[in-house]
Amino acid sequence: MIQKRTLDFLVVLKKNNNRQWFQNNKPWYEEARKDFIGFIELLALEIGKFDPAIGQVNPREAMFRIYRDIRFSKDKSPYKANMGAHIVPGGKKSGLAGYYFHIEPGDCFLAGGIYMPLPEILKKVRREIYENIEEFLSIIENKKFLDYFGKIWGEQLVNPPAGYPKDFENINLLKYKNYTVLHSIPEDILFGNTLLNEVIYGFKLMYPFNKFINYAITGNL
Repeated sequence: MIQKRTLDFLVVLKKNNNRQWFQNNKPWYEEARKDFIGFIELLALEIGKFDPAIGQVNPREAMFRIYRDIRFSKDKSPYKANMGAHIVPGGKKSGLAGYYFHIEPGDCFLAGGIYMPLPEILKKVRREIYENIEEFLSIIENKKFLDYFGKIWGEQLVNPPAGYPKDFENINLLKYKNYTVLHSIPEDILFGNTLLNEVIYGFKLMYPFNKFINYAITGNL
């Protein structure tokens, strides 16, 4: 479970998003960070049981920094009011599909797949879907998968990508800019003893989706 004080920290940070407040409350941040990292460590161990491709995971490296990059943003608030971690083969900068866990006041969720992939990666995934459409459909139209995640999440191109026949029956599946699935987590589950089981249930359902995408990218099963 995640301690309520961890989410409370993010609630108060959101209202006091400035360096002075953060410095004054640095011990609270370190407590929240330690709590989150502890959960990610447990999560990585459980994921490794059904997806050995993730290898050994350093939970600190899987976690995203709380400091925002404000160089090109109109929003100059220095901190993220959330904590997230991406457990993925080769680390979170590998470009591969992985398992993402996110806590934020009013917006806690698990997600997976690839988000904002490089053009060459996106091309490989689209090609794999086109050439192996039946296999991909068997994954995303699986009843348990659909009930839990719904449809693939994210923006789509207006027109079909170049190089594919417009009359391809599943052309809409090739229009996605991201291949990501998502499931929201209620806060009562976040603070309860069933959180780990709930997240692992979702990630197990996600595993064939990630495996398909990563094979498209690397050519390795």
